[in-house]
Amino acid sequence: MSDVISESVSNQDSTPSCAECKAQGRPVPRKTVLLMLKPHLLEQAMTGSYSFCSSSDCPVVYFEEQSDRRFAIEDLRVRVGVKAKTDPIPLCYCFGFDESHLREEISETGTTTVLDRISELIREGLCACESRNPSGACCLGEVNRTLKRIVGRRSLLQ
Repeated sequence: MSDVISESVSNQDSTPSCAECKAQGRPVPRKTVLLMLKPHLLEQAMTGSYSFCSSSDCPVVYFEEQSDRRFAIEDLRVRVGVKAKTDPIPLCYCFGFDESHLREEISETGTTTVLDRISELIREGLCACESRNPSGACCLGEVNRTLKRIVGRRSLLQ
């Protein structure tokens, strides 16, 4: 009996992996999936639990944990920043910032205020990340990672 209980607990704790690339997925609300999908695909996502695949090299954006149902980049109405290779590369879906905003401001001034501006708007309760960001999560982590990458590249070039 204890084996059954421990197996059940470990199954609940396990994070689903993308069947395409085997990367660990992150649970995402079905509402987010429905808001992102092109209209002709909505019926296919009315049930199930979905995860977001953040692997930049994988075409899958959402995968259903209990079946082989998957939605790829071309199935969404918006560009997925972590999967985009060319500009515009979205970073903040609530306020419209993309990677070029960071690069341009850093190029012109040596720094950027984008992160502070987004943070202030979030503090004011004006974000809607769960509904507007394909990952269903706040963009600040991705903005920070992108900022570090851009600053790192600049320092290598100097």
